[in-house]
Amino acid sequence: MFRSNPMRILFITGEFPPMQGGVGDCTNEIAQELAARGAEVQVLTSTQARDLRRSSSVVRPPSFVVRPIIERWDWSSHRVLARVLREFAPHIAHIQYQTGAFAMHPAINFAPRFLKSSRTKFVTTFHDLRVPYLFPKAAPVRDWVTRELARASDAVIATNDDDYAQLSTLNLKLLTLIPIGSNIPITASPNHPRNAWRAQLGIRDDETLLCYFGFLNESKGGETLIRALALIPNAKLLMIGGKVGASDPTNAIYLSKIESLISDLHLTDRVLWTDYTPPEIVTANFYASDVCVLPYRDGASYRRGTLMAALAHGCAIVTTQVQGSKFKVTGQLPPLRDGENCLLVPPDDPRALAEAIQRAMASPELRAKIGAGARALAQHFTWDRIVEQHLELYRQIAG
Repeated sequence: MFRSNPMRILFITGEFPPMQGGVGDCTNEIAQELAARGAEVQVLTSTQARDLRRSSSVVRPPSFVVRPIIERWDWSSHRVLARVLREFAPHIAHIQYQTGAFAMHPAINFAPRFLKSSRTKFVTTFHDLRVPYLFPKAAPVRDWVTRELARASDAVIATNDDDYAQLSTLNLKLLTLIPIGSNIPITASPNHPRNAWRAQLGIRDDETLLCYFGFLNESKGGETLIRALALIPNAKLLMIGGKVGASDPTNAIYLSKIESLISDLHLTDRVLWTDYTPPEIVTANFYASDVCVLPYRDGASYRRGTLMAALAHGCAIVTTQVQGSKFKVTGQLPPLRDGENCLLVPPDDPRALAEAIQRAMASPELRAKIGAGARALAQHFTWDRIVEQHLELYRQIAG
């Protein structure tokens, strides 16, 4: 597509594989697709990605240049970013923004204003506009620097309806909605030897296997999940993936709270942990499970890569309703529908969550129906669609 005159795109991200985190995985998927279309792509990221890559035996070389050279995401990072912008001269500098991935430091929020040039257009994807649960007092300052980043960017991308509606109040230069997809490619067929895998996990024929995917943090309803498990006899819970991730230091604090709760409720033997595994093992664990439970405290949202992965795998999902928002949802994306592509319950309600899980457990037909609905819904969030939307935006602002 770009062979004769390639578009140059620089991604700026606080995390990147093999660092564990959904923003890094999302950036990798988009960069791979763009490079396959002939774009010239570079990724500027943390030195931690370089250090982990050296010790990793499973990371494949990307089809683009990765520059893991940012030691600290503070004001000193501007010097490094300015040098890369001079050397690479990208048409597009695309910030993949989540405050935790940038060490919760505001320096990156001012990069488009301080480093703007006529040859490079800045695009920012906001992966998460929510106030961190463990830092609520930082909300006014965080909102101010978020607005600064959005207004200084030449284009802004929201990943879901609610964030789009919120950003639309800021009178931005250009705002568009482009969702994310699943950060777990499906590498095995649905005919995976499910029973053998369940036996390997220690699941008896008369037991139900629930699964949860993703890091534990305050926003994801881990306590509600564990309390609901205590209400469900004859079920085990498989915690798929890494426990805390690479970016948010508060996750480790929350993990400790969950582990204490599991012990207090005498559920240690019923909670299984996989830790970080390759995608094919994640897929096998999804297929081995009966119900996927994702009880987000702020309601299910397409900003969640964990939800997108469960949808793509056609899981029978029990998740949480979005509570009332002061922003009018645009309806640009197809919705989650209770009983059609998932089961929805109120957040922070262990009993309601347990009842919905037991309802799904009791009906293979219901599980099959919502699983098929989830897989159909996921077709709206494929990476080829997502990358075409990115290219359309890049052409619009870069000429």
